[in-house]
Amino acid sequence: MRFRQWAAAAAVIGSAMLTACGGGGSSSSHADVRLVNASAGFSTLDLTVNSTSINTGVAYGAAGSYGSVDTSATTSQILNSGTTVKSTTPTLTGGDKYSMIAYGWAGAVNTTLLQEAETVPASGSSKLLVLNLAPDAGALDFYLTASDATLDAASALASNIVGGGGSGYITTTAGTYRLRVTGVSNKTDLRLDLPAIKLDSAQVQTLIITPTKGGVLVNAMLLVQQGAVTSYVGTNARARVVGALPGKAKISGTRDSVSLLSTSTTPIIGTYSTVASGAGVVTINVNGAPLTALTPNLQAGGDYTLLVWGTQAAPKVAVLTDDNRLPTTSGYAKFSVVNGITGLVDDGFTLLVDDTAYVTGLLPGTSKLANVPASLSQTVGSKLSLESPTLGTLYTNTTQMQVITSANVYTIFLMGDATTPTVQLRRERY
Repeated sequence: MRFRQWAAAAAVIGSAMLTACGGGGSSSSHADVRLVNASAGFSTLDLTVNSTSINTGVAYGAAGSYGSVDTSATTSQILNSGTTVKSTTPTLTGGDKYSMIAYGWAGAVNTTLLQEAETVPASGSSKLLVLNLAPDAGALDFYLTASDATLDAASALASNIVGGGGSGYITTTAGTYRLRVTGVSNKTDLRLDLPAIKLDSAQVQTLIITPTKGGVLVNAMLLVQQGAVTSYVGTNARARVVGALPGKAKISGTRDSVSLLSTSTTPIIGTYSTVASGAGVVTINVNGAPLTALTPNLQAGGDYTLLVWGTQAAPKVAVLTDDNRLPTTSGYAKFSVVNGITGLVDDGFTLLVDDTAYVTGLLPGTSKLANVPASLSQTVGSKLSLESPTLGTLYTNTTQMQVITSANVYTIFLMGDATTPTVQLRRERY
């Protein structure tokens, strides 16, 4: 198979323009515009240009019909249920067709404008533009291979495509391929595996990568130039085991045939493993004895923590849904606090930074989220502390705050028991 990079197209971060080469050139004062809903945070979106409705009720993973727009009056709003979630004023060329692609979550919606005028390739060839519109996932690599090929010796179709960025048009042989998306420069960090996508002969298509609820795995859409959208949803989730039992227990865990944690001594924070979504069987072993098997329904694209807490004589397992999406507010860091401390069943913890509470009432076996201003980490003497009505101040630390940076995700784990508690801060995203 052959690939040839076309450098004429450029995809840029945020609300700037994505402009394709070739085509167009009409002297008309009007262009045709449609909305593509790639925003996982909204089931439907509307598009209004210069106070005129262009598209209404465009479902996630779909495209609206083209509407004519005066190129001298292009003030545009993306709306959900009548509320504007993004405004932009694009520059349009008369006589051309455009897809305005909306992406991101509530509170952080962006748009990219795709000028659909790329020159069609010769028969037997196909052109593909890759857009990473999943900023939460970070930079990504893309592979097109035969269905049974491994990635060991595979060359990337497109590499290091940052969130909000694109590859430029790539020409390849038309056909059906297996698509795999990985973390940048890490073939084992599989984010999406689609067994078959079709790149049609003499066709121009755009592969749009969209985020998932967990923030790390991704989904995809394939948009035909001036044509339809096909949506592809991944079938995997991610899960890890966190052993919070006091007293240095031996713990391990599997889900179906996938190892989540090899035998380790508590307290232990396992790493995420990619598993099939759905109701697979989770088995946790404590000191060599299996606990009652669980069958949690792990949703595709989700991140999960299997928290083992309680006592060694009576261990418990809590299935926690993790949100590893990046903060949507500039200048903030996202914290998840996981309470695995036993012996204080009715005692809710409070997370404070400089005496301001960001999490309250955190009961054992549960987790809560908070957004904390990252600027506090630069304040001399700024401290992070955990308190409970029974124990008072369980933990306080000034040096921990010094490592906090904005636009990152952290988890604070409370483990052990009230007599010998352990607190660990983990950065989840790099």
